[in-house]
Amino acid sequence: MSDIPSEPPPQDRAQPEREPELEPKAKSGPEASARPAGSASAAPAVPVPPGAVPPGQQPRQPQPQPPQQRAVAATGWPAGSRPPHPWAPPTPPADTWLTRLRPAAPAPVTAPTLWAVLATAVLSALLLGEGIGLNLMIVAAPAVLAAAFAARAAGRRLRPWTLVWAVGGLALLAVPALRDAGWPTFLAIVTALGVTALALHGGRGWPSVLFAPLGLFDSLGSGTAWAWHGVRDRADGSRGRWGPVVRTVGVAAGLLVVFGALFAGADAAFADLLGSLIPDIPLEQAPWRLSFFLLGLFGAIAVARTAAAPLRWDRMAIRPGRARARLEWALPLIVLNLLFAAFNAVQLAVLFGGYDKVLSETGLTYSAYARQGFWQLLMATLLTLAVIALALRWAPRADARDRTLVRAVLGTLCVLTLVVVASALRRMDLYVDAYGLTRLRISVAVMETWLGLVILLIMAAGVFGARLLPRAVAVSAAAGMLAFGLASPDALVAERNIERFSSSGKIDIPYLAGLSADAVPALDRLPEPQRSCALIGIEARLRADDGSWYDTSWSEARARTLLAERGTDPTPAECGTPSREDEYDPYGDGDPYDDPYTDPYDTP
Repeated sequence: MSDIPSEPPPQDRAQPEREPELEPKAKSGPEASARPAGSASAAPAVPVPPGAVPPGQQPRQPQPQPPQQRAVAATGWPAGSRPPHPWAPPTPPADTWLTRLRPAAPAPVTAPTLWAVLATAVLSALLLGEGIGLNLMIVAAPAVLAAAFAARAAGRRLRPWTLVWAVGGLALLAVPALRDAGWPTFLAIVTALGVTALALHGGRGWPSVLFAPLGLFDSLGSGTAWAWHGVRDRADGSRGRWGPVVRTVGVAAGLLVVFGALFAGADAAFADLLGSLIPDIPLEQAPWRLSFFLLGLFGAIAVARTAAAPLRWDRMAIRPGRARARLEWALPLIVLNLLFAAFNAVQLAVLFGGYDKVLSETGLTYSAYARQGFWQLLMATLLTLAVIALALRWAPRADARDRTLVRAVLGTLCVLTLVVVASALRRMDLYVDAYGLTRLRISVAVMETWLGLVILLIMAAGVFGARLLPRAVAVSAAAGMLAFGLASPDALVAERNIERFSSSGKIDIPYLAGLSADAVPALDRLPEPQRSCALIGIEARLRADDGSWYDTSWSEARARTLLAERGTDPTPAECGTPSREDEYDPYGDGDPYDDPYTDPYDTP
C-alpha cells in the first residue's frame, strides 16, 4: 500500500458519454447521494472493482518514493539509523567479494552420506596410527563415497576435470602403499589433499587452483552443524527402527566373538589369520585411536560439506593492472633480456671451451665451481616467474602492436630462462659427480626441472591462449609429484652412489645407512663389508617395526624378503667415515672434519 495519500478526482473534468446498460441497476448508498442534482436521467455507473481505474479517467502514474520512505519500507527504520531495539531484523549484508564466494545453502545431508562419514571415522581409528601404507587408500574410499553422495543430493554433475582430479588424488595415495621413504610420502599426501580440493570445488582459474584447499578448512565449522542437523532429523523420524538395528548388530557381533574364539582355539593357523586381519588395539592406545576417529570424522564431514556446497573461487575477479606506457614497461625487460643473454653466452663458452680453462682462469676447484651457482640460478628462475607475472599484469593491451611486443619480449625472456635452467641442472650434475647424490640434491633438481616445465607452459599459453594454463600447471605439479614418489628417490640415491663407488672407490656408507627400505635392493649389490655396514641399520628398523598388512608398504615387504634370504654380518669391519655434506643439506649425519670448507674429494 502506497504511503502517498490519494487525491480526489477533479470535479470539472469532462466526462465522456457512455452507452446505457441494458439492465440498469439502482444505486444506493454513498454513490447515490454523491450524484449531482439534475442527473436523474443519466445512466447508472458501472461498479468498479477495487484497484481498477474508473471509466473515463486516466490512470495515475506511480510517483517515486523518497529514499527515506524506501528505507523504511525495506528495513523498518530510516536509512542511516540503527534498529530501535536489539531484536529488530538485521541490516541486509553488503555485496562484497567474500559474500560472492559463498554458495547457497547446501541440500540436507542424506543417510548414505552419514553412513560413509561414520565408516571413515571407524576405519581411521582402526587402521591409522601404527604406520602409513595401504590404510590411507582404505580410509579414503568411504570419504570419496561421502563426497559423491553429498554432491548427488545437491544436484552436482560429474564433470571430466572433476574425474581427473579425483583419479589423481587416489593415485597419489598409492605412493605410501608402495614406498617406505617418509619425505616423498609426505609430499604425495599434501599434493593429494590439494588435488582433492580441486575435485570438490571445481573452477578453472588461478583463485581455484591456489585457494581451493582453504575451502576444506572453511567447511569444518559449517559442515559439523550441517551433519548434526541431518543426524537429528533422521533420529526424530526413525525412532522405532533403531531398536531392531541395534539388536541385529549386537547378535551378529556376539556370534562372531563366540565362534571366532572357539575356532581360533581349535586351529593355530586360523588364529594367526584372524590375528593378522583384526587390528590389535591395546587399552593405552585408546586416546590415540580416539584422536584418529575424530580426525576421520571431521575430515569426512568437511569433504562431504564441500562437495554439497563448495566455495565459488572463480567469482574472485582478478582485475588487470593499469597498463603502462611501452617504454616504461618494455625497457626494463629488454635490459633484463640482455643480462640473461650475456650470462648464457658465458655458459655456452664454458660448455664448448671446457671446464678446465674456466677453472684455471677463475682459480676455483671443480666442486666449488659446481656448488657456487646452483642455488643462485634456482632463485633466478623463481624470480623470473614473478617478473613474468607482474609484466603480464601491467603490459599494454590496447592494440595488436602492443600484444606483439608483449609476446616478443616475454617470449625471449622465457627462452633465455630455459638456458638458465639447463645451466643449473648441469651444475647439479657436476656437484653430484664431486660429492654424490643426496635427498636434498635430487629434490631441488626435480624442482628446477618442474620450473622449466612451467616456463614451457607459459610459452605455450602465449601462443594458444592462457585459458587452460592454471589447470595445466596444477596437473604438471601433481603428475611430477606422483612420478617423483613412484621413482623411489632413496633407491635412486643408493644406485647413483654405488655407481660412483664402482668408478672412484668413494662412498658415504653412514649416509646410505640412513636411507629407507626403498634402497635395500640397490644396497644389496655392494661388496662386503660395505653391504653389511649399509644394511644393518635398515634391518634393525624393519625388525623393530613389524607392522600389519595395511600399514606396511611394498618396499618394506620386499626388503624383509631380501634381508631374510641373505642376512647381514652383525659385526662388520670398519665402515669408513662419512664424506662431508655441503652446508645446505639438512639430511647429513654430521661433519666429522675439522675444516668445514675443505672437501677431501676436491679435484682441481
